[in-house]
Amino acid sequence: MPEITETELKRRISRSELTGLYFLYGEEKYLVSYYTGRIAGKTGGRRYPDFNLQKFDGGAAGAERIAEAALALPFFSERKCVVVSDPDAGAMKAGEAKKWEEMLASLPETTVLVVSLPNLEADGKRDRNWKKFIDLMKRSGNAVRLGRRTAEQLRRLLCSGAEKRGCTLSRVNADRLVSCCGADLHTLLGELEKLCAFAAGGEITAQIIDRLTVKNLEARVFDLSKAVLSGSGDRAYTILNLLLDQGEEPVAILSVLSSAYLDLYRVRVSVQSGFDATEPAKHFDYARKEFRLRNAARDIGKYPSGMFRESLGALLAADLALKGARGDRRTVLEKLIARLLILAERGKTA
Repeated sequence: MPEITETELKRRISRSELTGLYFLYGEEKYLVSYYTGRIAGKTGGRRYPDFNLQKFDGGAAGAERIAEAALALPFFSERKCVVVSDPDAGAMKAGEAKKWEEMLASLPETTVLVVSLPNLEADGKRDRNWKKFIDLMKRSGNAVRLGRRTAEQLRRLLCSGAEKRGCTLSRVNADRLVSCCGADLHTLLGELEKLCAFAAGGEITAQIIDRLTVKNLEARVFDLSKAVLSGSGDRAYTILNLLLDQGEEPVAILSVLSSAYLDLYRVRVSVQSGFDATEPAKHFDYARKEFRLRNAARDIGKYPSGMFRESLGALLAADLALKGARGDRRTVLEKLIARLLILAERGKTA
């Protein structure tokens, strides 16, 4: 049976046309949890929910217990729902896998079985057990892959979410919120709820976003890169020390900092070659992160291409030093920031 789309799943939920097996997986874990709850709410029955809605931790409950629940008849109701979260197919033994096959082959019409992965990743490309399990799910019922939202989808979701809460959020500030918090829906919607409560029916401005949102590592390291490029050594070291004192891994900090400089260099080369600043998105992974290229386009004019190349060389040297465990890791990053500050200052006067 082929996969069904999220749109088709929503249609079936709204019309209560839910039967058989539903396998929910994908990168967007918020949506996996959300639709699992929607299906369970529609099919678990309002009468005797203790009997007609049974939930299992797939990592703890064996296939025997799950099958016993799935094959049992509903209690004074037309149907029942059994939810199994995060069955670890990668560690599943042959006997357990066989039991799953037998259960799905004899699943009664009165049972809606929801197998969802709100935490685990189904790695069917590198793990044979996962591939077999995914194939079994697709053959036996309705598989729905819930992937990451695009930048435009996130923008519409945040703007409409603010409107439903009586506030206004511009498309530009929706992008700003994503750049601060990342693209995880759990985080974004939680931050939106907080911002709407603060705005109290008004506009969610850039100042409110900057003041109230909890920035993720990527956003904070991009602030570090801006401080370096602007020549603000005090601010750069303040941000670096805060990141390290909060327990962020030096390798992770360096990785994001390198990404910021790569954005600048790619945009610079693209523009010099006669292309648009967003051209790198066609060749590299900028899905839902196109704003990084637009931000980089605002900064590239101040510096020559040679500065970016030398900076990337300094970042590579720091990466080798960190991974080779040569010297104190904090010192490696502190020396790197000093080198990048010098290169930025020299680039301005070139």
